[in-house]
Amino acid sequence: MTRLLLLLALLAPLPAAAQGTLNMLCAPAADWCEAIAAAFQRDTGVRVSMARKSTGEILAQVRAEAANPRTDVWFGGSAEAHFTAAEQNLLQAYTSPNMAQLPPWAQRVHAQSQGRCVGVSSGAIAIVYNREVLARRNIPVPQSWAELLLPAYRGEIQLPNPNSSGTAYTIIAGLVQLWDEDRAFAYLRQLHRNVNAYTRSGAAPVQAAARGETGLSVSFNMETESLVQQGFPLAMTYPTEGTSYEVACLSIIRGARNQAQARRFYDWYLTPAAMDIGLASNQYHVPAHVGAKADPRIPDMTKLRLIDYDIAAYGDAARRRQILERWDREVGSQPR
Repeated sequence: MTRLLLLLALLAPLPAAAQGTLNMLCAPAADWCEAIAAAFQRDTGVRVSMARKSTGEILAQVRAEAANPRTDVWFGGSAEAHFTAAEQNLLQAYTSPNMAQLPPWAQRVHAQSQGRCVGVSSGAIAIVYNREVLARRNIPVPQSWAELLLPAYRGEIQLPNPNSSGTAYTIIAGLVQLWDEDRAFAYLRQLHRNVNAYTRSGAAPVQAAARGETGLSVSFNMETESLVQQGFPLAMTYPTEGTSYEVACLSIIRGARNQAQARRFYDWYLTPAAMDIGLASNQYHVPAHVGAKADPRIPDMTKLRLIDYDIAAYGDAARRRQILERWDREVGSQPR
């Protein structure tokens, strides 16, 4: 009996702790982040410690930990923020053997960042409105950036703050590229009159619109679709002038304590099964794998009028800092 017990003990699977630990900062919706962490832990035995934060907060934390990193992997958030971190030597270059089946837009950010991040999903900025609120207040549905300036929308629009929100930075950088910087900031100063709040999180405005706390927001289409599928009375339009989009990225932190586990997570996520977790979690981002599940609720980006968005230029740390400082000076400091 003793020999049998010893044999069974030797054949038993090692506990998860024996496979190591992964510390992850995650920018998308909490449900998706939690599902990814749980699935990776289940599939590999690696124990995952995950914290969900907005993109700007993650970038700030990675900077603060530069001398002694406590994070191994940064999942999600706009490529521009990852590019800023890469430029400041905060990210570790890595090329996964699973990259061959990724679409060009996902591989392009990997090449542009010298291998320090890879695209994992995409989505576009939309004007989002609560159908019931607008109907009750007899407010028309806006179709353009220009229409958002109309007096009918006074106090009806909620936006995120670009100092903490990658969504907000994508909106502003998109307007700068759609027009030019001076015109974009003149527009934002005018729009300020119709804004009721600037939130810390990029998802907060669309969630407020879903609850009927604000009539409109400017948000990503995939986050909006998630709330639509939950039964909230939301709808969206895409500005007729054109709109910006994001490529969300995955990166390994330079100097991470758990490099082997970080690379393992990177390889694991660049597979159809891992990318399908988003869809199973009611998240409708465009996935960065040709083998991921197709779903009619995932927006068809090819049918949208997208700005020719220069991710590398607007991921430049100095350019990002200059835009944020100008927003603070000219928009965020205005009375409301």
